[in-house]
Amino acid sequence: MNLYLKYFSIHLKSQMQYKGSFFMTFFGQFILSFTGFIGVYFMFNRFNEVDGFTFPQVLICFGAVLMAWSLSEMIGRGFDKFPKILGNGQFDRMLVRPRSIIFQAIAFEIDFTRLGRMVQAIIVLAYAIPNCGVTWTPDKIFTLVMMISCGSMVFFALFIIFAAFSFFTTEGLEFMNILTHGGQEFGRYPFSIYGRGILTFLTYVVPLALFQYYPLLYLLDMNTSKLYMFLPLFSLLFLVPAYGFFRIGLRKYKSTGS
Repeated sequence: MNLYLKYFSIHLKSQMQYKGSFFMTFFGQFILSFTGFIGVYFMFNRFNEVDGFTFPQVLICFGAVLMAWSLSEMIGRGFDKFPKILGNGQFDRMLVRPRSIIFQAIAFEIDFTRLGRMVQAIIVLAYAIPNCGVTWTPDKIFTLVMMISCGSMVFFALFIIFAAFSFFTTEGLEFMNILTHGGQEFGRYPFSIYGRGILTFLTYVVPLALFQYYPLLYLLDMNTSKLYMFLPLFSLLFLVPAYGFFRIGLRKYKSTGS
């Protein structure tokens, strides 16, 4: 942890060397996510509810997913850059260092400009929390925290899978963006609106719904089962196959010779 904090400090100091560039990029990330909010706003300006969910209720979903995504993007950028790391020979240097590859990939890049999205998420939640009709008891607060923290780990697992594919293809596979960026984009709304087939896939295959849709039902008292409160914790099991696939790719790795 101490070593990671040193990397954290180094990345922060290096990015703050060019404060103008940093804050413009930070603001750009904020604006980018704000356009998503505008889309949701105009949707509800036309319709009073979507699949039984009101505007403030959807914003709970929107803010939680956006905050989870911003956290995972900030700490998982090294995996997003994995094709480049493999292609230019940097990965060979990683292999001879006395630290795990996962740790080195996490420490490779920490992008603080992604916090611009988090600021957007905080503003959205600041509006939605008092207006969504939820009585915020300790169990409801716990559920919201689990939605955000476990959601960031599920997105992080998807970044690991993206990196693992790079061992076999050298280049990144664009279809993974359907689950990473697409998961964040479609996660603005409860996943149930996309149909039962999509909801089933996002429950049992890629568990985005376990930290987004089902806990939201518990928050809004649409389902009072305590199981729904703990389902975000079950989504963390997705890290196991993600890491296993990464290890398989690592064993298949052959140097590019760069």
